[in-house]
Amino acid sequence: MFEAAWQSIISPRDKQMTNNIQMLVLDIESTQKLSQQMLPKLFLKETNRKLSKRQFTGSIKAIAKFFIAKSADLALFAMLYKLLIHYISQLKQAEQKIREQAALLDVATDAIIVKNIHNQILFWNKSAELLYGWKVEEAVGKDALALLYEDLPLPELALLTVIKNGSWQGELKQVQKSGEEVLVESRWTLVRDEFGQPQSILIVNTEITQKKQLEAQLLRSQRLECIGTLAGGIAHDLNNVLAPILLAVPLLQMKLSDPQSEHLLKMLENNVKRGANLVRQVLSFARGIEGRQTSVKVNSLLTEIEYIITGTFSKSITCHTHISDNLWHVQGNATQLHQVLMNLVVNARDSMPDGGIMTISAENLVIDEHYAKMHIDAQVGCYVAITIADTGIGIPQTIQERIFEPFFTTKEVGKGTGLGLSTVLGIIKNHGGFVNLYSEVNKGTQFQVYLPSSAKVEIEPLCPELKLITGNGELILVVDDEAAIRDLTKSSLETYNYRVLTASDGVEAVAIYAQHQQEISVVLLDMMMPWMDGAIAIRTLQKINPRVKIIAMSGLLSNQNIAESAGTGVKAFLSKPCTARELLQAIAS
Repeated sequence: MFEAAWQSIISPRDKQMTNNIQMLVLDIESTQKLSQQMLPKLFLKETNRKLSKRQFTGSIKAIAKFFIAKSADLALFAMLYKLLIHYISQLKQAEQKIREQAALLDVATDAIIVKNIHNQILFWNKSAELLYGWKVEEAVGKDALALLYEDLPLPELALLTVIKNGSWQGELKQVQKSGEEVLVESRWTLVRDEFGQPQSILIVNTEITQKKQLEAQLLRSQRLECIGTLAGGIAHDLNNVLAPILLAVPLLQMKLSDPQSEHLLKMLENNVKRGANLVRQVLSFARGIEGRQTSVKVNSLLTEIEYIITGTFSKSITCHTHISDNLWHVQGNATQLHQVLMNLVVNARDSMPDGGIMTISAENLVIDEHYAKMHIDAQVGCYVAITIADTGIGIPQTIQERIFEPFFTTKEVGKGTGLGLSTVLGIIKNHGGFVNLYSEVNKGTQFQVYLPSSAKVEIEPLCPELKLITGNGELILVVDDEAAIRDLTKSSLETYNYRVLTASDGVEAVAIYAQHQQEISVVLLDMMMPWMDGAIAIRTLQKINPRVKIIAMSGLLSNQNIAESAGTGVKAFLSKPCTARELLQAIAS
């Protein structure tokens, strides 16, 4: 291989020079033999001839001239022979050095390729074999563009730049022998001949596919973080919009008692609650508010998923649910399990672009030793089995083993990250469960999620609906920067026999409380306000009166931790929007 590489890289002039040197060496060797064998005979013959003609004196001179001439020739030949031997030795050393350098190129971690200006590959090292899959015998002599790019965009700019400037560096998308695409950081250097004309291009390629995937993942994480921050602000604003509507409903119900008005107001209240729940779900997912491991009611999760499917998926997709009665609870993270189910139903939706049937089912299952032996991730015990099935395009058998790999996706660019199913598998394994896949092309796909369970059903006691608790003239300080919320909260509390003072920010609240602290029973405080936010206002109020009673309110769930960390003065936390019943119960407690 090294000899072939040397013969391909050495210039025609050097090859001709080597041939001339070899011929010259043969001539020198022949001359040397002639000087050793023929000259003595010629010398005697010439001497006898001269003597036979009795020209002794002239012969002596001729012999002397002949001897001097031949001696000079021999000295010249000897000197040339010595120089040529030295030159040949240097040439062999240079050739050996090239072989050693070629060996070093083979142990380099980068793919090193040499091609001529006609894109014919001249050199292909071991790392190029490992990166692209073609052996050196398969690659050398082939067209580099046809071998490495196929249907991909050709590096025309790189070729023009390296010819013009002598070098080029950038990223290229290339194809392996297997057909897989790879991304490389490529460095091109132009090699010129002795006349300064472009002769070949040295290319050093470093694979950066995984590096770019990690960078993309980091960017996606940063985008999600930005979306989470943006979602927090939007959720806060939306909840502030919904809060006064929800507080106004019971006030209107008192004034409008006819059946039609009651029906419309009840529908209004239900839709406001529905919007608030949707905002809360989006916020929890975007901000990653996952909470602790708790006992999770799977049927409640599935009901939420069905609600989202019905409200957001195309009407061409029909959703059926089959949930067993007395479904066991599982110990886990509700937000993560919600994410798992959402990923699966979104995949099912995407597999049915023209519509179809999606089926969601859940049942209790006891896995025995026989089943556990057939499934490597299964353990003997109780499980809740959740199945998400669709009638979509299906998943080919050839890629079913790869669909759980990170970044693997069959969706078009921009329509999928390749992280959905890998996230599903990671979360389920962290919960001690496992996932099975059954799919047939053009018939549909079925994902089965198995979550370990304690085989217990936590029965919640049925509590009769409590009557609204009215006040006895207690004074409540309502602090909120939203005028609509302040006014409707004030009206609601006054309707239920409370007296109310209002403040639009923390500074005003502190001033009012300092003036009326002996009369104020409870401070109802929004956590997000200008000038002085809720957390600072709480600490300031506690300095005025360590025994102050505070109910914190916010449209952000994350503010609950801030409110609770403020001390024992915070008696309760209400998420916006809240109903009048929830507000009155919090004050009464």
